Amino acid sequence: MKGVNFADLRDAGDPVELARVYDAEGADELTFLDVTASSGNRETTYDVVRRTAEQVFIPLTVGGGVRTCDDVDRLLRAGADKVSINTAAIARPEFLHEASRRFGAQCIVLSVDARRAETPSGFEVTTHGGRKGTGIDAVEWAARGEELGVGEILLNSMDADGTKNGFDLELIELTRKVVRVPVIASGGAGAVEHFLPAVKAGADAVLAASVFHFGQLKIGDVKAALRAGGVEIR
Repeated sequence: MKGVNFADLRDAGDPVELARVYDAEGADELTFLDVTASSGNRETTYDVVRRTAEQVFIPLTVGGGVRTCDDVDRLLRAGADKVSINTAAIARPEFLHEASRRFGAQCIVLSVDARRAETPSGFEVTTHGGRKGTGIDAVEWAARGEELGVGEILLNSMDADGTKNGFDLELIELTRKVVRVPVIASGGAGAVEHFLPAVKAGADAVLAASVFHFGQLKIGDVKAALRAGGVEIR
């Protein structure tokens, strides 16, 4: 069981300092998603990754605007342990296979931004922060990602995101049935009690952002609740 934290680069303070705090509080992994991901902001991202990797010794996943194998290479060289790929894979799924073959499945993560829609599973893949639908079935896409060689699925519920009403358990359960690689559940965490049901639904890791950034929850309290629920945790 891993507790994963998403560090937003814009409004929650210095990301490197936040990473140090989360490391000290017992986070098992960190995820940086550069939500702006413009070419002008790219050097800032590399700098943040480099400075974080120098100070934090837990696995670091970085995503946002990753379009080529050269992008993956630069992030790994800057200090990322894993690279999350989203929109570029939708445009050209072979990118996942190429990246996995070149760098190894263990460091390639498929980020799936899913929302409820009229698809076979009831969920579709979205882009642009959940605003644009693609018509692609999200659960089938996760399974395709595994076939193409990714080592993890970062499963973002765009319906639950920001609601603080809990993770989307149906989405987690459906995805768990079709993939063997680790599934990281994201979107909806608002209380300590929300994390255990996500793990029981099939998540190998649970990710949260604002509840940690703004002090509503403590990592240690979440871990204690998971242990009390019978989850083996570091």
